[in-house]
Amino acid sequence: MRARRETVRTHTRRLSRAIHKFLHEIVFSCTINVVIDKSIYMFSFIIPFAIFCFVFVLRIKQIDQYERGVFFVRGKFTGVKNPGWTIYCPIFQKIHIVDIRTRAVDVPYQEAITKDNIPVRINAVVYYSVTDVSKAVLEVLDYHNAVSQLAQTTMRNTIGEQALDDLLQNRANIANEIKNELDTKTDKWGIDVSALELKDVVIPEDLKRTISKEAEAERERRAVIIKAEGDKMAAQNLSEAAATLARTPGALHLRTLQAINDLSSDQSNTTIWMIPTDALEAVKGFADVMKKHTEKK
Repeated sequence: MRARRETVRTHTRRLSRAIHKFLHEIVFSCTINVVIDKSIYMFSFIIPFAIFCFVFVLRIKQIDQYERGVFFVRGKFTGVKNPGWTIYCPIFQKIHIVDIRTRAVDVPYQEAITKDNIPVRINAVVYYSVTDVSKAVLEVLDYHNAVSQLAQTTMRNTIGEQALDDLLQNRANIANEIKNELDTKTDKWGIDVSALELKDVVIPEDLKRTISKEAEAERERRAVIIKAEGDKMAAQNLSEAAATLARTPGALHLRTLQAINDLSSDQSNTTIWMIPTDALEAVKGFADVMKKHTEKK
């Protein structure tokens, strides 16, 4: 009897432990399932939200090496972004890209009146670059068009202060003057004007003909002056040579013999008659005697 009771107690304990273990496994599995379900639910909500934010809210902007980005937050300037990738929210942020490479502005033909009242047409090319991107965006609406318009007005004003001869002869100096004035005026925009070249200067056709005639007359004047100076120098040399021959006894005879030698070497039909100088002096003396005799009568 007693052994039976012990057996019943043992089976009861085992059954109780089995039931407790079973219940514990059920509760644990339910808890895990609940946690997993909650995690799956949370991830199923977070992932689409992140994709929505990345696609429709956030943006990635690439800034190249030759560019700079002017950054605005809620319409206020906050700084300049360097080359690379930049993540921003277009809802309340904005990036304005500025190219800092050297650019060329072709200034069209401009009508101007020179200081001596001559109408001319002139065009140029301007080379500039952006040195301060914040000023180029904040201080001027369209800096490229502003540089072009300012170059046109500055060029007309400077040409109006020059005479036509100075404009044609000193184009490099005038271009440098226009460049310096343009560079000074664009400093407040963050623009650096590196060079300005005058491409062409067009003057009226009748004035071209007049300038051609003037140049031709000037060349003729120089030719006449050069020829006259040459004749003068030749005459001076001949006078000095004659004086030297007159001072030196026998020099004239030597010069005569040299001239005869030069003529004899010429293969031509020239006939040379040699008359002694003594005979010429005798003729001269006879002429003087006859003149005195005539005066006495």
